[in-house]
Amino acid sequence: MSSSGKPLPSTTLPRLPIMTFGEPWPDLNDGLTYRDLIPPPHAGLTVIEYYSKKYKNSAPVQGWLQRIKNKQIKVDGAVITDPNTILRAGSELVYHRLPWKEPHAPYLLEVLFEDNDLIALNKPSGLQVLPGGLFQQRTVLSQLEWRTNKGTSSCKQPHAVPVHRLGRGTSGVLLCAKTKLAKSCLAAYFADGTSAVGNESCNNARFNSTRKISKFYRALVSGIIHQDQVVIDQPIGLVKYPGVAKGLYVASASGKPALSKVSILERNVKNSSTLVQVEIQSGRPHQIRIHLSFIGHPLLGDPLYVAGGQPSCFDPEFIDEGFAQDGGYQRPENPVPGDCGYHLHAHQLFLAHPTTHEPIKIVAPLPSILATEEECRG
Repeated sequence: MSSSGKPLPSTTLPRLPIMTFGEPWPDLNDGLTYRDLIPPPHAGLTVIEYYSKKYKNSAPVQGWLQRIKNKQIKVDGAVITDPNTILRAGSELVYHRLPWKEPHAPYLLEVLFEDNDLIALNKPSGLQVLPGGLFQQRTVLSQLEWRTNKGTSSCKQPHAVPVHRLGRGTSGVLLCAKTKLAKSCLAAYFADGTSAVGNESCNNARFNSTRKISKFYRALVSGIIHQDQVVIDQPIGLVKYPGVAKGLYVASASGKPALSKVSILERNVKNSSTLVQVEIQSGRPHQIRIHLSFIGHPLLGDPLYVAGGQPSCFDPEFIDEGFAQDGGYQRPENPVPGDCGYHLHAHQLFLAHPTTHEPIKIVAPLPSILATEEECRG
Protein backbone atom coordinates (compact mmCIF):
# COMPACT_ATOMS: atom_id res chain seq x y z
CA MET A 1 0.00 0.00 0.00
CA SER A 2 1.16 3.54 -0.68
CA SER A 3 1.21 6.34 1.87
CA SER A 4 -2.09 7.58 0.39
CA GLY A 5 -3.82 4.38 1.43
CA LYS A 6 -4.26 3.17 -2.15
CA PRO A 7 -2.78 -0.10 -3.43
CA LEU A 8 0.61 0.17 -5.08
CA PRO A 9 0.70 -0.18 -8.89
CA SER A 10 0.56 -3.90 -9.46
CA THR A 11 0.68 -6.55 -12.10
CA THR A 12 -2.96 -7.41 -12.79
CA LEU A 13 -2.98 -11.03 -13.77
CA PRO A 14 -4.63 -11.69 -17.14
CA ARG A 15 -7.84 -13.71 -17.05
CA LEU A 16 -6.68 -17.15 -18.15
CA PRO A 17 -8.92 -20.04 -19.15
CA ILE A 18 -10.52 -21.36 -15.98
CA MET A 19 -8.38 -24.03 -14.36
CA THR A 20 -9.96 -26.13 -11.66
CA PHE A 21 -9.02 -29.16 -9.64
CA GLY A 22 -10.64 -31.31 -6.99
CA GLU A 23 -11.49 -34.89 -6.14
CA PRO A 24 -15.01 -35.97 -5.13
CA TRP A 25 -15.29 -36.66 -1.43
CA PRO A 26 -15.42 -40.26 -0.21
CA ASP A 27 -18.71 -41.22 1.42
CA LEU A 28 -16.94 -41.68 4.78
CA ASN A 29 -13.77 -40.06 6.01
CA ASP A 30 -10.92 -42.05 7.57
CA GLY A 31 -11.78 -41.24 11.13
CA LEU A 32 -9.15 -39.73 13.40
CA THR A 33 -6.45 -41.09 15.69
CA TYR A 34 -5.22 -39.17 18.73
CA ARG A 35 -2.10 -40.21 20.65
CA ASP A 36 -1.07 -39.11 24.15
CA LEU A 37 1.94 -39.97 26.30
CA ILE A 38 1.04 -39.75 29.97
CA PRO A 39 3.29 -37.25 31.81
CA PRO A 40 4.28 -37.94 35.45
CA PRO A 41 1.79 -35.41 36.90
CA HIS A 42 -1.09 -37.38 35.34
CA ALA A 43 0.09 -40.78 36.56
CA GLY A 44 -2.52 -42.36 38.81
CA LEU A 45 -5.49 -40.91 36.98
CA THR A 46 -8.02 -43.30 35.53
CA VAL A 47 -8.66 -43.36 31.77
CA ILE A 48 -12.05 -41.73 32.17
CA GLU A 49 -10.63 -39.02 34.45
CA TYR A 50 -7.88 -38.24 31.96
CA TYR A 51 -10.09 -37.94 28.87
CA SER A 52 -13.02 -36.20 30.55
CA LYS A 53 -10.70 -33.53 31.97
CA LYS A 54 -8.23 -32.99 29.14
CA TYR A 55 -10.70 -33.39 26.29
CA LYS A 56 -13.93 -32.17 27.85
CA ASN A 57 -14.58 -30.08 24.72
CA SER A 58 -14.64 -33.25 22.61
CA ALA A 59 -17.31 -35.14 24.54
CA PRO A 60 -19.17 -35.20 27.85
CA VAL A 61 -18.26 -37.84 30.45
CA GLN A 62 -20.99 -40.18 29.21
CA GLY A 63 -19.65 -39.79 25.69
CA TRP A 64 -16.15 -40.88 26.75
CA LEU A 65 -17.67 -43.85 28.56
CA GLN A 66 -19.41 -44.77 25.30
CA ARG A 67 -16.10 -44.58 23.41
CA ILE A 68 -14.44 -46.87 25.95
CA LYS A 69 -17.36 -49.28 25.63
CA ASN A 70 -16.98 -49.17 21.83
CA LYS A 71 -13.34 -50.35 22.22
CA GLN A 72 -12.01 -47.15 20.65
CA ILE A 73 -9.26 -46.59 23.24
CA LYS A 74 -5.98 -48.44 23.74
CA VAL A 75 -3.42 -48.21 26.54
CA ASP A 76 0.07 -49.33 25.53
CA GLY A 77 -1.35 -51.15 22.51
CA ALA A 78 -4.09 -53.04 24.33
CA VAL A 79 -7.79 -52.22 23.98
CA ILE A 80 -9.32 -51.28 27.33
CA THR A 81 -12.96 -51.55 28.32
CA ASP A 82 -12.63 -50.58 31.98
CA PRO A 83 -12.93 -46.77 32.35
CA ASN A 84 -11.23 -47.00 35.75
CA THR A 85 -7.97 -48.40 34.36
CA ILE A 86 -5.12 -46.63 36.18
CA LEU A 87 -2.59 -44.80 33.98
CA ARG A 88 1.16 -44.96 34.52
CA ALA A 89 3.72 -42.31 33.62
CA GLY A 90 4.96 -42.91 30.08
CA SER A 91 1.93 -44.98 29.02
CA GLU A 92 0.69 -44.36 25.49
CA LEU A 93 -3.00 -43.64 25.10
CA VAL A 94 -4.55 -43.98 21.63
CA TYR A 95 -8.10 -42.93 20.84
CA HIS A 96 -9.56 -43.74 17.41
CA ARG A 97 -12.55 -41.73 16.33
CA LEU A 98 -14.72 -43.86 14.05
CA PRO A 99 -15.16 -42.77 10.39
CA TRP A 100 -18.25 -40.64 9.71
CA LYS A 101 -20.00 -39.00 6.80
CA GLU A 102 -19.22 -35.31 6.80
CA PRO A 103 -21.87 -32.74 5.79
CA HIS A 104 -22.13 -31.75 2.14
CA ALA A 105 -19.35 -29.53 0.81
CA PRO A 106 -18.25 -28.50 -2.71
CA TYR A 107 -14.91 -29.90 -3.83
CA LEU A 108 -13.88 -28.07 -7.04
CA LEU A 109 -11.38 -25.22 -6.64
CA GLU A 110 -10.56 -22.62 -9.27
CA VAL A 111 -6.91 -21.57 -9.66
CA LEU A 112 -6.57 -17.77 -9.92
CA PHE A 113 -2.77 -17.63 -9.86
CA GLU A 114 0.09 -20.09 -9.48
CA ASP A 115 3.87 -20.07 -9.63
CA ASN A 116 6.65 -21.91 -7.80
CA ASP A 117 5.94 -20.08 -4.54
CA LEU A 118 2.21 -19.41 -4.42
CA ILE A 119 -1.17 -20.66 -5.46
CA ALA A 120 -4.25 -18.46 -5.13
CA LEU A 121 -7.61 -20.20 -5.19
CA ASN A 122 -11.20 -19.08 -5.62
CA LYS A 123 -12.76 -20.86 -2.65
CA PRO A 124 -16.45 -21.66 -3.01
CA SER A 125 -18.92 -20.90 -0.25
CA GLY A 126 -19.62 -24.00 1.82
CA LEU A 127 -16.06 -25.38 1.83
CA GLN A 128 -14.03 -25.22 5.03
CA VAL A 129 -10.35 -24.22 4.74
CA LEU A 130 -8.78 -26.28 7.56
CA PRO A 131 -9.97 -29.33 9.52
CA GLY A 132 -12.25 -28.62 12.45
CA GLY A 133 -15.47 -29.88 13.99
CA LEU A 134 -17.47 -32.11 11.68
CA PHE A 135 -15.20 -31.25 8.73
CA GLN A 136 -11.96 -33.19 9.07
CA GLN A 137 -11.56 -34.30 5.46
CA ARG A 138 -13.83 -32.08 3.36
CA THR A 139 -11.48 -29.10 3.41
CA VAL A 140 -9.33 -27.04 1.07
CA LEU A 141 -6.26 -28.50 2.78
CA SER A 142 -7.27 -32.06 1.83
CA GLN A 143 -7.74 -31.09 -1.82
CA LEU A 144 -4.31 -29.41 -1.91
CA GLU A 145 -2.72 -32.54 -0.45
CA TRP A 146 -4.53 -34.85 -2.88
CA ARG A 147 -3.56 -32.65 -5.83
CA THR A 148 0.13 -32.79 -4.91
CA ASN A 149 0.18 -36.53 -4.26
CA LYS A 150 -2.05 -37.56 -7.16
CA GLY A 151 -0.29 -40.20 -9.22
CA THR A 152 2.73 -40.36 -6.90
CA SER A 153 3.96 -43.16 -4.70
CA SER A 154 2.63 -43.78 -1.22
CA CYS A 155 5.27 -41.36 0.10
CA LYS A 156 3.55 -38.02 0.71
CA GLN A 157 5.08 -34.95 -0.89
CA PRO A 158 5.08 -31.42 0.59
CA HIS A 159 1.93 -29.61 -0.50
CA ALA A 160 0.67 -26.04 -0.54
CA VAL A 161 -0.94 -24.78 2.66
CA PRO A 162 -3.36 -21.87 3.24
CA VAL A 163 -1.71 -18.91 4.97
CA HIS A 164 -4.97 -17.34 6.14
CA ARG A 165 -8.55 -18.43 6.64
CA LEU A 166 -11.89 -17.66 5.09
CA GLY A 167 -15.10 -18.61 6.85
CA ARG A 168 -16.86 -21.68 5.49
CA GLY A 169 -19.64 -19.53 4.06
CA THR A 170 -17.21 -16.98 2.59
CA SER A 171 -16.06 -17.32 -1.02
CA GLY A 172 -13.18 -15.77 -2.94
CA VAL A 173 -9.41 -15.37 -2.91
CA LEU A 174 -7.55 -17.81 -0.68
CA LEU A 175 -3.77 -17.49 -0.69
CA CYS A 176 -1.65 -20.61 -0.19
CA ALA A 177 2.12 -21.05 0.10
CA LYS A 178 4.03 -23.79 -1.71
CA THR A 179 7.38 -23.31 0.06
CA LYS A 180 8.51 -22.71 3.64
CA LEU A 181 10.00 -19.36 2.64
CA ALA A 182 6.77 -18.18 1.04
CA LYS A 183 4.76 -19.39 4.03
CA SER A 184 6.89 -17.52 6.57
CA CYS A 185 6.94 -14.38 4.43
CA LEU A 186 3.18 -14.31 3.85
CA ALA A 187 2.48 -15.11 7.50
CA ALA A 188 4.60 -12.08 8.40
CA TYR A 189 2.59 -9.91 5.97
CA PHE A 190 -0.67 -10.84 7.67
CA ALA A 191 0.79 -10.54 11.17
CA ASP A 192 2.22 -7.10 10.43
CA GLY A 193 -1.19 -5.83 9.33
CA THR A 194 -2.90 -7.13 12.44
CA SER A 195 -0.25 -5.88 14.85
CA ALA A 196 -0.28 -2.42 13.26
CA VAL A 197 -3.90 -2.00 14.34
CA GLY A 198 -2.94 -2.21 17.99
CA ASN A 199 0.10 0.04 17.62
CA GLU A 200 -1.57 3.05 16.01
CA SER A 201 -4.04 5.43 17.61
CA CYS A 202 -5.54 7.01 14.51
CA ASN A 203 -7.80 4.91 12.29
CA ASN A 204 -6.88 6.78 9.12
CA ALA A 205 -3.19 6.50 9.91
CA ARG A 206 -3.58 2.77 10.29
CA PHE A 207 -5.14 2.42 6.85
CA ASN A 208 -2.61 4.77 5.33
CA SER A 209 0.35 2.80 6.68
CA THR A 210 2.54 0.97 4.21
CA ARG A 211 1.43 -2.63 3.93
CA LYS A 212 2.63 -5.55 1.86
CA ILE A 213 -0.78 -7.19 1.64
CA SER A 214 -4.28 -5.73 1.38
CA LYS A 215 -7.63 -7.52 1.20
CA PHE A 216 -10.90 -6.18 -0.18
CA TYR A 217 -14.20 -7.97 0.31
CA ARG A 218 -17.70 -7.55 -1.07
CA ALA A 219 -20.68 -8.03 1.22
CA LEU A 220 -24.44 -7.56 1.13
CA VAL A 221 -25.81 -6.22 4.39
CA SER A 222 -29.28 -5.68 5.76
CA GLY A 223 -30.64 -2.16 6.02
CA ILE A 224 -29.50 1.09 4.47
CA ILE A 225 -26.11 2.52 5.50
CA HIS A 226 -26.46 6.28 5.04
CA GLN A 227 -22.78 7.26 5.34
CA ASP A 228 -20.64 6.74 2.24
CA GLN A 229 -17.78 5.37 4.33
CA VAL A 230 -17.54 3.91 7.83
CA VAL A 231 -14.41 2.95 9.78
CA ILE A 232 -15.08 0.36 12.49
CA ASP A 233 -12.51 -0.26 15.22
CA GLN A 234 -14.57 -2.38 17.62
CA PRO A 235 -12.39 -4.96 19.46
CA ILE A 236 -13.25 -8.64 19.03
CA GLY A 237 -13.03 -11.23 21.79
CA LEU A 238 -14.15 -14.71 22.83
CA VAL A 239 -17.13 -15.84 24.90
CA LYS A 240 -18.27 -19.34 25.87
CA TYR A 241 -20.85 -20.64 23.41
CA PRO A 242 -22.60 -24.02 23.16
CA GLY A 243 -21.23 -26.15 20.32
CA VAL A 244 -18.05 -24.11 19.81
CA ALA A 245 -15.26 -25.73 21.82
CA LYS A 246 -12.85 -22.80 21.92
CA GLY A 247 -15.51 -20.14 22.28
CA LEU A 248 -17.30 -17.75 19.93
CA TYR A 249 -15.82 -14.51 18.61
CA VAL A 250 -18.04 -11.49 19.28
CA ALA A 251 -17.82 -7.73 19.64
CA SER A 252 -16.19 -7.23 23.04
CA ALA A 253 -14.72 -4.15 24.70
CA SER A 254 -12.09 -6.39 26.32
CA GLY A 255 -11.20 -8.12 23.04
CA LYS A 256 -8.28 -7.62 20.65
CA PRO A 257 -8.02 -4.60 18.32
CA ALA A 258 -9.68 -4.94 14.92
CA LEU A 259 -10.12 -2.48 12.08
CA SER A 260 -12.45 -2.49 9.06
CA LYS A 261 -13.07 0.22 6.47
CA VAL A 262 -16.50 0.00 4.83
CA SER A 263 -17.25 1.79 1.53
CA ILE A 264 -20.80 1.89 0.21
CA LEU A 265 -21.22 0.80 -3.41
CA GLU A 266 -24.99 0.66 -3.85
CA ARG A 267 -28.12 1.12 -1.76
CA ASN A 268 -31.27 -0.85 -2.52
CA VAL A 269 -34.07 0.95 -0.72
CA LYS A 270 -36.72 -1.41 -2.10
CA ASN A 271 -35.04 -4.49 -0.60
CA SER A 272 -33.60 -2.59 2.39
CA SER A 273 -30.04 -3.74 1.70
CA THR A 274 -26.66 -2.18 1.01
CA LEU A 275 -23.83 -3.49 -1.14
CA VAL A 276 -20.47 -2.66 0.41
CA GLN A 277 -16.75 -3.07 -0.08
CA VAL A 278 -14.79 -3.83 3.08
CA GLU A 279 -11.05 -3.43 3.50
CA ILE A 280 -9.61 -5.12 6.56
CA GLN A 281 -6.17 -4.59 8.02
CA SER A 282 -6.50 -6.89 11.02
CA GLY A 283 -7.51 -10.50 10.51
CA ARG A 284 -9.71 -11.44 13.45
CA PRO A 285 -11.98 -14.47 12.92
CA HIS A 286 -15.36 -13.48 11.43
CA GLN A 287 -14.28 -9.84 11.64
CA ILE A 288 -16.44 -8.50 8.81
CA ARG A 289 -19.55 -10.32 10.01
CA ILE A 290 -19.01 -9.06 13.56
CA HIS A 291 -18.14 -5.47 12.62
CA LEU A 292 -21.05 -4.95 10.24
CA SER A 293 -23.51 -6.45 12.70
CA PHE A 294 -21.98 -4.30 15.44
CA ILE A 295 -23.03 -1.12 13.60
CA GLY A 296 -26.54 -2.52 13.12
CA HIS A 297 -26.18 -3.96 9.62
CA PRO A 298 -25.61 -7.72 9.78
CA LEU A 299 -24.81 -9.56 6.59
CA LEU A 300 -28.02 -10.43 4.79
CA GLY A 301 -28.82 -14.06 5.59
CA ASP A 302 -26.29 -14.41 8.41
CA PRO A 303 -27.78 -17.04 10.74
CA LEU A 304 -25.45 -16.24 13.64
CA TYR A 305 -24.61 -12.57 14.18
CA VAL A 306 -27.23 -9.90 14.83
CA ALA A 307 -27.10 -6.17 15.59
CA GLY A 308 -24.48 -5.41 18.20
CA GLY A 309 -22.00 -8.03 16.99
CA GLN A 310 -23.51 -10.73 19.19
CA PRO A 311 -25.00 -14.16 18.39
CA SER A 312 -28.71 -14.44 17.71
CA CYS A 313 -29.13 -17.21 20.31
CA PHE A 314 -26.96 -17.07 23.39
CA ASP A 315 -27.33 -18.76 26.76
CA PRO A 316 -23.88 -18.94 28.42
CA GLU A 317 -25.28 -21.18 31.18
CA PHE A 318 -26.57 -23.85 28.80
CA ILE A 319 -24.57 -27.10 28.73
CA ASP A 320 -25.58 -29.87 26.34
CA GLU A 321 -24.67 -33.23 27.86
CA GLY A 322 -26.20 -35.20 24.99
CA PHE A 323 -23.86 -37.12 22.74
CA ALA A 324 -23.83 -38.68 19.29
CA GLN A 325 -23.27 -42.33 18.37
CA ASP A 326 -19.47 -41.98 18.52
CA GLY A 327 -19.66 -40.29 21.93
CA GLY A 328 -18.98 -36.76 20.72
CA TYR A 329 -21.26 -33.79 21.20
CA GLN A 330 -24.26 -33.62 18.91
CA ARG A 331 -24.51 -30.88 16.33
CA PRO A 332 -25.90 -27.91 18.32
CA GLU A 333 -29.37 -26.62 17.51
CA ASN A 334 -28.24 -23.00 17.78
CA PRO A 335 -26.37 -21.37 14.85
CA VAL A 336 -22.58 -21.80 14.79
CA PRO A 337 -19.87 -19.84 12.89
CA GLY A 338 -19.61 -22.43 10.09
CA ASP A 339 -23.27 -22.08 9.11
CA CYS A 340 -23.73 -20.50 5.70
CA GLY A 341 -26.44 -18.30 4.19
CA TYR A 342 -24.72 -14.90 4.14
CA HIS A 343 -23.10 -13.18 1.14
CA LEU A 344 -19.40 -12.39 1.67
CA HIS A 345 -16.71 -12.66 -1.00
CA ALA A 346 -12.93 -12.05 -0.82
CA HIS A 347 -12.84 -10.09 -4.07
CA GLN A 348 -9.34 -8.60 -4.43
CA LEU A 349 -5.98 -9.20 -2.85
CA PHE A 350 -2.92 -7.02 -3.38
CA LEU A 351 0.48 -8.25 -2.26
CA ALA A 352 4.21 -8.00 -2.76
CA HIS A 353 5.40 -11.35 -4.08
CA PRO A 354 7.31 -13.10 -1.28
CA THR A 355 10.43 -13.78 -3.39
CA THR A 356 10.37 -11.39 -6.37
CA HIS A 357 8.72 -8.55 -4.36
CA GLU A 358 6.74 -7.68 -7.48
CA PRO A 359 3.34 -6.11 -6.70
CA ILE A 360 0.54 -8.49 -7.68
CA LYS A 361 -3.22 -8.09 -7.84
CA ILE A 362 -5.40 -11.21 -7.61
CA VAL A 363 -9.11 -11.00 -8.36
CA ALA A 364 -11.83 -13.58 -7.73
CA PRO A 365 -14.82 -13.03 -10.05
CA LEU A 366 -17.85 -11.66 -8.23
CA PRO A 367 -21.02 -13.65 -7.62
CA SER A 368 -23.82 -11.82 -9.42
CA ILE A 369 -25.57 -10.93 -6.15
CA LEU A 370 -22.45 -8.98 -5.06
CA ALA A 371 -21.93 -7.06 -8.32
CA THR A 372 -23.15 -3.50 -8.86
CA GLU A 373 -25.68 -2.77 -11.58
CA GLU A 374 -22.91 -1.25 -13.69
CA GLU A 375 -20.70 -4.33 -13.24
CA CYS A 376 -23.60 -6.58 -14.24
CA ARG A 377 -24.14 -4.55 -17.42
CA GLY A 378 -20.42 -4.57 -18.23
